[in-house]
Amino acid sequence: MNLFIRAQSLLDKTRAVDFLAPLALRLYLVPVFWVAGTNKLGGMENVIAWFGNDEWGLGLPFPFLMAWLAVSAEVIGAIALLIGLGTRWFSIPLMITMLVAAFSVHAKNGWQAVADPRSPFPNADVAGAMERLDKAKDLLKDHGNYEWLTETGNFVVANNGMEWAITYFVMLLALFFAGAGKLSVDHLLARKLALPRK
Repeated sequence: MNLFIRAQSLLDKTRAVDFLAPLALRLYLVPVFWVAGTNKLGGMENVIAWFGNDEWGLGLPFPFLMAWLAVSAEVIGAIALLIGLGTRWFSIPLMITMLVAAFSVHAKNGWQAVADPRSPFPNADVAGAMERLDKAKDLLKDHGNYEWLTETGNFVVANNGMEWAITYFVMLLALFFAGAGKLSVDHLLARKLALPRK
């Protein structure tokens, strides 16, 4: 029992730095949404067409509005997450964006973002993906500079599944419930206005 009390006391001392968890979540998500939003901004005409097209796109209603809402949520949301302003509020449209992405874009590809036969939720054709990957590696070994090509990483088959979108959703969900943490504009405003802090 004494060991448990000491361990609990040690854990209680970590409360002084409990702002690190929401800060880490926020800082991890900032480049994810910034890059996604600014990439869309670079070709909004194509993005709007993709949002609205039933045959090769998402087939969403009001594609102009939906595209601009998504881009605005991503770009403004990234800035808000960076400084911790309105974190719980900005988490909502970003979570909606991730759910739309997960179920409209990625669901047809299954769970995995990267094909891996060891995953508990492998893609239906993971064996075929691994066979194609092995053949591509053999071609590069025979006809390319394989050592140079793999110097900073390995080749994979991008499965484009739901994994990353749902992971970002879960991270945003945690921020929605926990708030931005002590190192944020939200916390400073709450102190100044004497509001309950998160």
